Amino acid sequence: MPLLTNIGFLAACRAEGGQADIHAVREAALAWEGDRITWVGPERDLPASLRALPSEDAGGRAVFPGLVDCHTHLAFGGWRADEFELRIQGATYLDIAARGGGIASTVRETRQATEAELEARARGWLAAMRQLGVTTVECKSGYGLDRDTELRLLRVYQRLALSQPSRIVPTYLGAHVVPAEYRGRRADYVRLLVEEMIPTVAREGLADCCDAFVERSAFSIEEARSILRAGLDAGLRPKLHADQLSDGGGAQLAAELGALSADHLEYISDAGIAAMARAGVVAVSLPLATMYLNQPPMPARRLIEAGVAVAVATDFNPGSAPSFHLPFALTLACTLQRMTPAEALKGATVYAARAVGREMAVGSLEAGKYADFVLFDAPDVTQWLYHLQANACVRTVIGGETAWRL
Repeated sequence: MPLLTNIGFLAACRAEGGQADIHAVREAALAWEGDRITWVGPERDLPASLRALPSEDAGGRAVFPGLVDCHTHLAFGGWRADEFELRIQGATYLDIAARGGGIASTVRETRQATEAELEARARGWLAAMRQLGVTTVECKSGYGLDRDTELRLLRVYQRLALSQPSRIVPTYLGAHVVPAEYRGRRADYVRLLVEEMIPTVAREGLADCCDAFVERSAFSIEEARSILRAGLDAGLRPKLHADQLSDGGGAQLAAELGALSADHLEYISDAGIAAMARAGVVAVSLPLATMYLNQPPMPARRLIEAGVAVAVATDFNPGSAPSFHLPFALTLACTLQRMTPAEALKGATVYAARAVGREMAVGSLEAGKYADFVLFDAPDVTQWLYHLQANACVRTVIGGETAWRL
């Protein structure tokens, strides 16, 4: 259907304005042709040339841009439910990692999984995410940490991008942690990433972005700088896991490199906030990880007040955020980080699209952008995020085609 009418509440979520500016329209209409939006606005202003189009009634429901999950680790082997209980009993993230758990545990499971198994799991999760209204997903590698498995993960994403409706943004995260076989030979592993892996990933067109985890248990500022600069030189835009467990200066490195985003940021310093604001780096909040790790939340209010755009994502992974429920993450952004519902929605639409370099195509409802939009059974964004349900989504449209419907 190229025309949707009787929309009770529409949030266009354009880039202009501040974090809370979602450009809401009541009693709205939305028109599209093929895979692109052609008109959006108050139904009373619908041009006469569009009124005769085949139309469908939204039933007074809310319509938002397709949600963008701008930080996931989608393909991995196994789970880590045992660590959930260990953390409840007082073990920290670093304690578990020191015992050989954490990321290292998932690396072992992922290396043992077949490519078909990894693809089938990821495909199923993408389908479930579409039912929640998520239309674009950033997908990181990082659970292989050897040449063959990392390339296998990225090739899974490449096939998924061509064979199912969700939009995929692949990110190379070879710099997740140093794998066990390179302990004591850190420089050799960094050299492998810089001289072999990044050029191969770029040459084969397997990723859009390059990520690095800057933390005591992962990579130093100097190591991450060399890895991400190699990515830049190869055409991969930088992103960082930064300042999650301590203030390690990751936010300042993100600003120095002009990164698309710095993610986590629970321990970001005032200097880091100021640097990100000057450089226009998006801060990606991951409140599910905050909740599971029992960490202090990202200081979203300080970031917003400093002029930093704050996106919200799930961090879906088997250890610190074993959920792909982005609407729940948005509710947590409101309750844990004191973001308003409007601020959280903008953080999962146009700001999230900006965090993966896709803001010119998705993330807002504007003429010329992809017709990616979602109908929610709610009167507005505040009621949607306040009244926590298993799922309020009733229809997901990607590129003008219904990808899921209740």
